[in-house]
Amino acid sequence: MHYLKKELEELEGEGLFRDLRLLDGPQEAKVIIGKKQLINLCSNNYLGLSNNEQLKKAAIGAVKEYGVGSGASRLICGNMLLHKKLEERIARFKKTESALVFNSGYSANLGVITSLVGKGDAVFSDRLNHASIVDAALLSGAEFKRYPHRDMEKLETLLKCSSNFRRRLIVSDSVFSMDGDLAPLLQLVSLAKKYDSLLYIDEAHATGVLGKKGRGALEYFGVEENDFIIQMGTLSKAIGSFGAYVCGVKTLIDYLINRARAFIYTTALPVCVCASSIAALDIIEGDCLLRDKLREKIKFFRDNLRSFGFSVSNDPTPIIPLLIGDAGRAMEFSRRLFEEGVFVQGIRPPTVPKGSSRLRITIMATHEEKDLCYASGRIANVAKGMGLI
Repeated sequence: MHYLKKELEELEGEGLFRDLRLLDGPQEAKVIIGKKQLINLCSNNYLGLSNNEQLKKAAIGAVKEYGVGSGASRLICGNMLLHKKLEERIARFKKTESALVFNSGYSANLGVITSLVGKGDAVFSDRLNHASIVDAALLSGAEFKRYPHRDMEKLETLLKCSSNFRRRLIVSDSVFSMDGDLAPLLQLVSLAKKYDSLLYIDEAHATGVLGKKGRGALEYFGVEENDFIIQMGTLSKAIGSFGAYVCGVKTLIDYLINRARAFIYTTALPVCVCASSIAALDIIEGDCLLRDKLREKIKFFRDNLRSFGFSVSNDPTPIIPLLIGDAGRAMEFSRRLFEEGVFVQGIRPPTVPKGSSRLRITIMATHEEKDLCYASGRIANVAKGMGLI
């Protein structure tokens, strides 16, 4: 194991060594770490639902009725009533014919992409897509073509030269997880139609956040369901639970049940997780108050950062990156904020490209304005002390 130790030492020397921080208590706008209370600015729990009483009540009720584990994969004997109810609820929420639940967003991307394309096919992927999309494309055996971030001209150039492939799959995050910006979905839909391609959209960070009913970026841009569009999303971010879904036409879902190895060969989600997800979708679709609060807090915090001299975009998402560049300086920034009672993780390669290390700030609907004011002030003070603004 000496070579592992050497590699770990190299990571530490480059400022890339990672360890785990332990939260003592629930996932909320304020958290306890090492007996210290901090304002939490790095959670994907955008609507604050992960500790919601209705979700907890639904999960507890499901445990009492169905038990804890599901016992097997869905195709053996692990297919239980709440799996079916959750999939029906997701399909109604997303306005699609059908849906299928996976155990995580990583599993969903791996399962879908490797099922739909293989040798003789091509995947066209935004360069800043999530790592699970990259891994799935590489594992599929299809030719992997990456285009510069949000560059539709380059994507079209690649598609023009793709007539020799059996299938073409365009893949994009709808909200990019490290930059918080939006994919140009209308152009992606247009190019998919023009070049007879499937379009796979990862709505992980948009579901529950964007759109009038929180259905995601496709709703936000007014994109209607189409048989060439495949939607994926997670149940672990704004929805506050766990797992992931894929939805689209029924033929797609039937195909995935028969072909997606990440679905076929894994034990089904515990039904208590399904119950909490159903409760969350009912809240999200039935009441826009949390979403409105989130949008207000996003604007409030972005405006605060601008007032201190930070360059911040107007994107309507809760993800706000502060680019630092050097990995060591990004982690020093994060450490100093921690001392001031503000929890923001530094993000380093390989999660982001070399030279683009950053603080990734995320806003929750349940943040209080006084805490956001304090946090933005601490961020500004530390940045000034480090010569960043």
